[in-house]
Amino acid sequence: MIRLNLTASPEWLDLAPGLRLLVAPLTTALMVSARADAAVEALPLDASQEDLALAMAKAVARRAVLDWEGVGDDAGNPVPVSPEGIGALLEIWPVFEAFQTAYVARGLILDAEKNASAPLPTGPSAEATDTAPPVPAPAPTAPQD
Repeated sequence: MIRLNLTASPEWLDLAPGLRLLVAPLTTALMVSARADAAVEALPLDASQEDLALAMAKAVARRAVLDWEGVGDDAGNPVPVSPEGIGALLEIWPVFEAFQTAYVARGLILDAEKNASAPLPTGPSAEATDTAPPVPAPAPTAPQD
């Protein structure tokens, strides 16, 4: 079942102990905008999947992250959200993985679910016309040596 969030309100994501991000809802507009990001479009055509994934994650995060807690400078002073800070944050492998899993993957999982569902016998394909003639008889079993 698809659950619609009609309020479209931001939510906090806990990515690591002491680190959380306030993110905007993952919408089609946000993803389309991220795909058109200059850093994503500047990648060469033969860029690796890893480079593409990192560039896309950073583009999504630059649009989605509204605030954060637990991010500081070298002296431990809190720093405000900035495109440079988001890029640096996602260079930390566990943070990148957590962001991908907790935020970006939600949309991908929803997309994948539609490919795994078999048609129901009483669903819209129940009345579909057969396109192949029935098999006249079952095939014989292969002889065993």
